[in-house]
Amino acid sequence: MKLCVALDLPTRKQNLKLVQSLCGLDIWLKVGLRGFVRDGNEFINDIKNIDQKFKIFLDLKLYDIPNTMASTAIELCRLPIDMFNIHASSGSEAMSEVMRQTSGMANRPKIIAVTALTSFDETGFKQIYNDSITIKANEFAILSHKAGLDGVVCSAYESIDIKRHTDQNFLTVSPGIRPFGESTHDQKRVADISKAKECLVDMAVVGRPIYESQNPKETTKKILGQI
Repeated sequence: MKLCVALDLPTRKQNLKLVQSLCGLDIWLKVGLRGFVRDGNEFINDIKNIDQKFKIFLDLKLYDIPNTMASTAIELCRLPIDMFNIHASSGSEAMSEVMRQTSGMANRPKIIAVTALTSFDETGFKQIYNDSITIKANEFAILSHKAGLDGVVCSAYESIDIKRHTDQNFLTVSPGIRPFGESTHDQKRVADISKAKECLVDMAVVGRPIYESQNPKETTKKILGQI
């Protein structure tokens, strides 16, 4: 299992200071929607200039009509990133079109699909999708796998079932990991590192427990030790 640190601090300067403090560690870094809208492509380059070894997950959750998603995906593939995501609920046609139009690109980043946002509880999810999280997460994962994607975003609790329904090498990326029992804040379906490992999660995404820590590097090292 790999560790991905979410760069969700309020300013570019704060995020880059965090990146600097984590140099030398074998981790991924997640750039989210707010940071990318505010700081753009230059922020991605800033990270790579600090340390080329950092791998970057660009978390934009694309959701649009098939050709718009695919043409946007092509532009993302031209950035120095290692993974980005789309929404599985955009449908099989959109996901397949994204993969078709990006398939011939050199050094294509991994492309994964969001199944159910970890901010959903069962009640809120059913209002939108008219089914349980477990059932729909598996359905979305199967659609994503058939479309040729590299994996999905899901909570740790869905990970093991998704691998059973798709493939052991189909990536599961789980946000909202709380390694030391911290507050869940806006996340509903959270897990610790032990649970994530038990559920065969491939990448644990950790934000607040690291960037709100007094010593982010030491905290990250402790999490890596658990992994």
